[in-house]
Amino acid sequence: METSFPLIGDRLPTLKVTTTHGEMTLPDDMAGKWFVLFSHPADYTPVCTTEFVAFQKRYDEFRKLNCELVGLSIDQVFSHIKWMEWIKEKLGVEIEFPVIADDMGNVAKAMGMIHPGKGTNTVRAVFIVDDKGTVRIIFYYPQELGRNMDEILRAVKGMQTSDAHGVAIPAGWPENELIKKRVIIPPAKDVESAKKRLQEHEGFDWWFCHKEL
Repeated sequence: METSFPLIGDRLPTLKVTTTHGEMTLPDDMAGKWFVLFSHPADYTPVCTTEFVAFQKRYDEFRKLNCELVGLSIDQVFSHIKWMEWIKEKLGVEIEFPVIADDMGNVAKAMGMIHPGKGTNTVRAVFIVDDKGTVRIIFYYPQELGRNMDEILRAVKGMQTSDAHGVAIPAGWPENELIKKRVIIPPAKDVESAKKRLQEHEGFDWWFCHKEL
């Protein structure tokens, strides 16, 4: 079975899809916006339901970052629509983002979302795509483990911060154990700038300097 997928730094391949919001072409229809393309194993499953609720409850936070959400599973569009109705009726949460109906599995295969060792449904894949259509981050989770949406939100914030300021983002940012909410300055590229680094910036050594944004 084909399990290839675009790598970090690749442009997302053109995907013409049917969604709960109508026909879409990705990444073209998201031009100028970041988006999170995520797959879930199946509609009407408990873990996936908790994930959709969690994504929706953070949807405003994603949109503040100029970032959209797009779900996907190998289900037909009517199944998605009915499941969305169930979530709204039973749980009081209205899912506002589109969900791709990949009932033939073509998108899932192209994106490496089906892992034969884990069955025929899609695993919990996450592709974070920037406003130019480039894949910036990829996460994979098995069916039995629900995702942490706060980490996905943090990842989008971190990449946008890195792009805007030309810095690297430490572990757990903005609550890193060593430097809190500060960010890391890229290492010096020559001997002369390495000698000056600690004169110009705070840090533990010339190769580990950090600053406030």
